[in-house]
Amino acid sequence: MLSNTPYMPQEPKILHIDSNHPTLWEQLEQAGFINEADYKSSKAEIEAKIHEYSGIVIRSRFKIDKTFVDAGTNLRFIARVGAGLESIDTAYAESKGIALIAAPEGNRNAVGEQALGMLLSLFNNLNRADRQIRNGEWIREGNRGHELEGKTVGLIGYGNMGKSFAKKLRGFDTHVLCYDIKPGVGDANATQVSLEYLQAHADVLSLHTPSTPETDGMVNAAFINAFAKPFWLINTARGKAVVTNDLAAALKSGKVSGAALDVLEYEQSSFENLFTDAVMPPAFEYLLKSDNVLLSPHIAGWTFESHKRLAQVIADKIKALYS
Repeated sequence: MLSNTPYMPQEPKILHIDSNHPTLWEQLEQAGFINEADYKSSKAEIEAKIHEYSGIVIRSRFKIDKTFVDAGTNLRFIARVGAGLESIDTAYAESKGIALIAAPEGNRNAVGEQALGMLLSLFNNLNRADRQIRNGEWIREGNRGHELEGKTVGLIGYGNMGKSFAKKLRGFDTHVLCYDIKPGVGDANATQVSLEYLQAHADVLSLHTPSTPETDGMVNAAFINAFAKPFWLINTARGKAVVTNDLAAALKSGKVSGAALDVLEYEQSSFENLFTDAVMPPAFEYLLKSDNVLLSPHIAGWTFESHKRLAQVIADKIKALYS
C-alpha cells in the first residue's frame, strides 16, 4: 500500500538494480526524478550506498531483508517490476513507512494467455505430436486429444492472474470455479467455492497464488488425493507451490492426467537459473521424459507487450506516490 506521508525531496534519486523496458527510465526522468543504474554490484555494495536514494527499482536480483531496509534510511519506496513482492520483507519495510509497489496489472493478460495456451496444448498432445513428426513418426490414434468444452476448471487464487485466465475461458463453454482466501472475489467469469467443492468437481486445476508460507508446498500428495477424479494441473504461479516428488508420483498413478508447468520447485529466487549444482532430482528427470508434461522457463508473463506494460505501471505508481 502506498504511503500518504508528505515527503518530496528536492532531487529524488532512484536506484535501478535490474534492467527494464526503457519506458520506465524515460518517464521517471521526464517527471523530474534522477535515475541511476547499478546492475553489477553485490548486495553488500548496494546496501552500503542505498541511504543515498529515495527509491529502488528491482526485479528479483536479490532479497531485500531487514538489514537492507535498515540501511535504506531515506527510502520512500521499493518498486518491484513484477507481480509479487515475495523477495521483500514486506512487513518490516512497511513498518518503516516504506511504500511497496508491484505491477500485477502489467502482465496479467500475458499470464492468462499462456495458461490457456498450455492447457490447449496439453489437451491436444501438441508438444508430443510435434516431436514425433520431427522424428518421422505419424501417429494419429496415439495423439487423440480432449476438448475443453464441458470441463470444470478450478482456479486457486483469484486475483489479477486468475481473473485474466477466467476471462480467456469464457468462449469455451467451461464451468469455472475459483477458490481464494479472500471472500467475495467471484464474478461473472468464475463462481467462488470452497476448496473442498473445487476438489470434488474440477477436471483442471490452475494455480494463481503468490509465494507464501501457506502456498509453499500446497500441492502435495494429500492435496492431490483429495480430488475426486483425475485432473490436469496448470502452474503459472510459483514453482514452490507444487511438491515435484508428489506430482511425479501422481502422474505415474494417473491421479494427475497431465501437467503444464511454467514454474518449477527448483528455481532460484532470481528466476534466472534452475539448479545451483549438477545434480538433477529424479522427479524432475521423470517430468522431462513424460509425454503428458509441458514445461516452459517461467515465461508466462514474459511477453514483449508485458515488458513495456510492467514498466508503465511502475512508472505511473511511482509518479502517483509523489503527486
